[in-house]
Amino acid sequence: MALARRSWLGAAATLGVAASGCARTADAHTVRFWAMGREGEVAAELLAGFRAQHPEITVRIEQLPWSAAHEKLLTAFAGDATPDVAQLGNSWLPEFVALGALAPLDALVAASPDVPPADHFPGIWATNQVNGTLYGVPWYVDTRLLFYRRDLLAQAGFHLPPTTWAEWLRMLQAIRQTGERGGAPRYGVLLPLNEYDPLVALALQGEAPLLRDGGRYGNFRGESFQRAWRFVLQLYAQRLAPPASSNEIANLWQEFARGYFGFYISGPWQIGEFRRRLPAELQGAWATAPLPGPDGPGASIAGGSSLALFARSRAKPAAWALVRYLAQPAVQQRFHALTGNLPPRRSAWAAPALAADAPTQAFRAQLERVKPLPQVPEWERIATELRLMLERVVHGDVAPEAAPALLDERADRLLEKRRWMLARGAAA
Repeated sequence: MALARRSWLGAAATLGVAASGCARTADAHTVRFWAMGREGEVAAELLAGFRAQHPEITVRIEQLPWSAAHEKLLTAFAGDATPDVAQLGNSWLPEFVALGALAPLDALVAASPDVPPADHFPGIWATNQVNGTLYGVPWYVDTRLLFYRRDLLAQAGFHLPPTTWAEWLRMLQAIRQTGERGGAPRYGVLLPLNEYDPLVALALQGEAPLLRDGGRYGNFRGESFQRAWRFVLQLYAQRLAPPASSNEIANLWQEFARGYFGFYISGPWQIGEFRRRLPAELQGAWATAPLPGPDGPGASIAGGSSLALFARSRAKPAAWALVRYLAQPAVQQRFHALTGNLPPRRSAWAAPALAADAPTQAFRAQLERVKPLPQVPEWERIATELRLMLERVVHGDVAPEAAPALLDERADRLLEKRRWMLARGAAA
């Protein structure tokens, strides 16, 4: 940890970035809370009830743009100016755990019956556990599933969404054929080549992890990944998905409305976008559904943001009181009303705004079947390599059968430092 800390100190000096909140407060009743994007904008309103319950605690909120948040958190760590509590994307959590920046939360959760792990979606809770230790409490959740045109599916002879890859393939083929008969170019599904989330979501449906040996090596040559790889590639090969990036689609919602494609894999924010951007006559023609799997209902990505306590906080009891408050079902329901973010606790989904909304309920079903992404700091770089490889294969620059070995080679290179650090830790 000392080595990692010196590395980041050097990086911060090189960048010449001053850490926010340069004077660490010694006040045990003042909590510095960093929140990002829209969440930071509504945090003050969300905390009105907390101030009433805890008048002795002062919460200082700092709003960070998502584009700068990661660098600012690293710089704050290097300058010993981390907040007491921060919102962290759960893919960031392993990185800050590796730096020794976060406080473990198992004992605090065990002493807090109002934060029951069993009320949280298990795949989401697992994203906050690194090497068996809890470092975050889910604040809101995210995953990926199907958005589709019910009317196009009905025209193709199907009245229910797919539950298996074989069913989905037949539907995609039928949607394309009905478009050809009508004289209009039509694809079954849009899988933009510059988005890795759909491929990763389908790859997570296998039994084997995407990285093996505790995240030390890539596992892309394994049959589990290769099954998803072959399935996705055949969608492009059969012209069921356009070989294009999202930048080549002039307007996603217009193309969806005119029937250029029938299915799209995306996240919960698209519910609001579809309602705002699709014409009134199509508002009853689209729906959402959980992802199909190889042999039945499939898993998807466990995403979202969590609340983490920083190890050097001098206000941990007050900071934990804030986390406990934000973790309550009623507060999560209010948070959903303010932002549209989905709550991580099952009991929060009893709110009418969630329980009565059909497109949102598909996310409720999918959240019971989500899996964490590989919990290594290098994952986002590996996922970028995965996206680039898919693009090269679809454009004919790399043979499909050669790609998994190349992916393993690149992942192994990115994980080299991790293996070295783990080996040193084992030797010590």
